[in-house]
Amino acid sequence: MTTVYYPKGVCSTKYEIELERGVIKDIRITGGCSGNLRGIRALILGRRAEEIIPILRGTKCGPRSTSCPDQISLALEEALLKEAEA
Repeated sequence: MTTVYYPKGVCSTKYEIELERGVIKDIRITGGCSGNLRGIRALILGRRAEEIIPILRGTKCGPRSTSCPDQISLALEEALLKEAEA
């Protein structure tokens, strides 16, 4: 199941997350810091969303109260909810 999420307060503008029974099969990220986000993608693919959410949650970017990793955790949470409803 694919979920589209529009992050707030960060440089990236869109996440497309594909989950299969709670496992992150793919994440496509539009915008943001390309190298950092490719690194995050490589680290989270194939892992359970429930495992990744608390690792990324609360990460800040400079003076901002959020970051791309924090927003990815929110997107994963939303994707898990949608998958459970399906």
